[in-house]
Amino acid sequence: MEKNSTTSNENSEMIISGIHYVNNSEMKPPFKTGLESIIFGMGCFWGAEKCFWPLEGVYTTAVGYIAGQLAHPTYQQVCSGQTGHNEAVLLVYDPNIVNLKDLLILFWQSHDPTQGMRQGNDKGTQYRSGIYTTTKEQLELANLTKNEYQKALTKAGYPEITTEIKTANNFYYAEEYHQQYLAKNINGYCGLGGTSVFFGGD
Repeated sequence: MEKNSTTSNENSEMIISGIHYVNNSEMKPPFKTGLESIIFGMGCFWGAEKCFWPLEGVYTTAVGYIAGQLAHPTYQQVCSGQTGHNEAVLLVYDPNIVNLKDLLILFWQSHDPTQGMRQGNDKGTQYRSGIYTTTKEQLELANLTKNEYQKALTKAGYPEITTEIKTANNFYYAEEYHQQYLAKNINGYCGLGGTSVFFGGD
């Protein structure tokens, strides 16, 4: 992924428009009553975000940083590998329209969750697989689907899943140019790739 020096002041809240480039929805809370949010790490967040914004029932998406030790990190700081953050996608959805399990299945099938601190040619702590939940139901279902997908992966010869699954802590929005990057840059890099193993093993 390319680097860009356009950021807000270091270690202060990132200044972004807050409006989704594709669907014109709000990317920052407060969100409408009844919506839920979950955060996925799947490697480079450019391609990961694009997996979800077209889905019916998905209200908005945004990219940012989570599960690290520094408040309001910049992209350069995250890329240093010293902050422990993961590149991640905030997904805000209507559970009455889109099923949480379907979102989790798409998560599992859209990347390789067995690669540890990398995804394809992208290597570093920020490219690890992760699910960061905001409800008890999400946490339980994330672990259940992990166990189910592990069976399919094992049958196909893949090693153990390395995805970290935990309750979400602070999600820090990434710089404006990262938001919906592949819509703004149609020829932009996307290294996202799944294992070709279907959930359930079929």
